[in-house]
Amino acid sequence: MLLSLVLHTYSMRYLLPSVVLLGTAPTYVLAWGVWRLLSAFLPSRFYQALDDRLYCVYQSMVLFFFENYTGVQILLYGDLPKNKENIIYIANHRSTVDWIVADILAIRQNALGHVRYVLKDGLKWLPLYGCYFSQHGGIYVKRSAKFNEKEMRNKLQSYVNAGTPMYLVIFPEGTRYNPEQTKVISSSQAFAAQRGLPVLKYVLTPRIKATHVAFDCMKKYLDAIYDVTVVYEGKDDGGQQREAPTMTEFLCKESPKIHIHIDRIDKKDVPEEQEHMRRWLHERFEIKDKMLIEFYESPDPERRNRFPGKSVHSKLSIKKTLPSMLVLSGLTTGMLMTEAGRKLYVNTWIYGTLLGCLWVTIKP
Repeated sequence: MLLSLVLHTYSMRYLLPSVVLLGTAPTYVLAWGVWRLLSAFLPSRFYQALDDRLYCVYQSMVLFFFENYTGVQILLYGDLPKNKENIIYIANHRSTVDWIVADILAIRQNALGHVRYVLKDGLKWLPLYGCYFSQHGGIYVKRSAKFNEKEMRNKLQSYVNAGTPMYLVIFPEGTRYNPEQTKVISSSQAFAAQRGLPVLKYVLTPRIKATHVAFDCMKKYLDAIYDVTVVYEGKDDGGQQREAPTMTEFLCKESPKIHIHIDRIDKKDVPEEQEHMRRWLHERFEIKDKMLIEFYESPDPERRNRFPGKSVHSKLSIKKTLPSMLVLSGLTTGMLMTEAGRKLYVNTWIYGTLLGCLWVTIKP
């Protein structure tokens, strides 16, 4: 019985972060909604500047739980940019935590508020968050034949024209790599073989459409592309590849280390024509694949379970994250202490979700 209680308590480590992150969502959306209305008659740059600041506050709270609370060790390799830049961030996709990894890097450049995602279309139906992500600069895309290139171009061009700071996150594989989903891996490898491309082992064959459209629209506006490779080191994996942790598992401290390798690629070194870029992108994923093969399979113990080159243990100061958590939690608690506040809170969840779904339906 004692063992059962211990295991249950351990598995509930995600409960506090989940309650706070979800519980403060209406408070955040209300604050954003008020600013959206107040800024309706102001130049868009005023709205964008404060929206980026609000987003930074919320995501700092997210990082309080995903970094400070979990105590995860962040090991950085390769290029370590320190200054804000307008960039496209391309990475291998292994876990839902990958979205947080982009935040982990951005906050170290003081660019957390500038993070915007290319997201799969189904996520636009998330309560409250789905509509807000599109308002913050996120772009929802459908896969393969349903991909709407014109829509993505129009949105990106509007951001460029407005001078919106861009830390645009794209996962070119389009779906998460899971070593246990052998059919997905086989299908991806067959796709590469049919097109005469090298077959990859630890990543899926990257798709070019979203990356090409993003680069083509923003090439004069960008400073660089960040090519990021991520590995989650588990507690008991013994250096062997296993399924990456979910957000819940990560918050239960199932991944004590994240290895992150960054290659900063100047925009002048990226081919512009789509077919040339397709080959270039596949070559970038070949490099990732070789690093991952060495990470998991190197016969040299000194080169296994690490990326090439020197690693830097980067620790995020709690001073950057705790204030955001206290402010949003405090505002939410204050709202819930009065009957009018509780009514506003519940109505925000209900009507905010309904209005958000209506908005993304009318204006995709």
